Amino acid sequence: MKKLISILEERIYADKQALSLAKRDNDKFCEGYLRVSFYNRRPRFYQVFPNDKSTERYLKKNDIKIAKNLAQKKYHADFIKHCENEINYLEKVKKKISKMNLNLLYDNLSDVRKSLVNPYILDKEQSAMKWQNKKIQTTDFLEENKVYETKRGELVRSKSEAIIADILYELDIPYHYEKALFLKNGEVRFPDFTLYNKETGTEIYFEHFGLLDERDYLKASLKKLDEYQKNNIFLGKNLIFTFETDQHPLNSKVIKKMLKELFLMN
Repeated sequence: MKKLISILEERIYADKQALSLAKRDNDKFCEGYLRVSFYNRRPRFYQVFPNDKSTERYLKKNDIKIAKNLAQKKYHADFIKHCENEINYLEKVKKKISKMNLNLLYDNLSDVRKSLVNPYILDKEQSAMKWQNKKIQTTDFLEENKVYETKRGELVRSKSEAIIADILYELDIPYHYEKALFLKNGEVRFPDFTLYNKETGTEIYFEHFGLLDERDYLKASLKKLDEYQKNNIFLGKNLIFTFETDQHPLNSKVIKKMLKELFLMN
């Protein structure tokens, strides 16, 4: 609902800007109006005077500026009329929607009642919070290797993963660390991060490949990417990844820019 109101506000603002621009031309038009006829499929232009419609002036080629002026005059009048009507209508709709905002029914509940109620409709922030708070299945594999603490207070397996987690936290992008992903063949994988796109309400998987110098690690990583493709998880659609080697360490600035482009530019 907030998004709809935002769209209405953007349109109202654009209309008002255009209306202001149009009204600057109020005194720039010639007398009369334009009549267009065709002779041998070619348009012919006439300047008609309102006080005496029987009197009109044929506009020759060197009078094309007058023809353009009169055509603009008709468009100008119609535009102002319809633009003002649209602004009035959209402002009424915005006001009515604001009063009828169904999300407010849940927002205005006390915390106690919220804990008891299952809302029928959620805005994108509420949906994100529900996704974030949902209990997930994760892995306890080599739990002792999780020694790097993130700003959110969780433990991850590498310094690079901690950097990524902190960037996600800083940008307010909902995520789960090593959330279970069930493949078509019944096997389970645990992507490094599962992200939630607030705008689309979809999950995006984020893998960080940190040891690409090692041949076995590289082979395992390529196998993982192949598994994802077989499960309709495609790079650039619902899968992103970063990597590093001894010669190319993790670049946090690039990661932050990438995540902003993907999640915050809409």
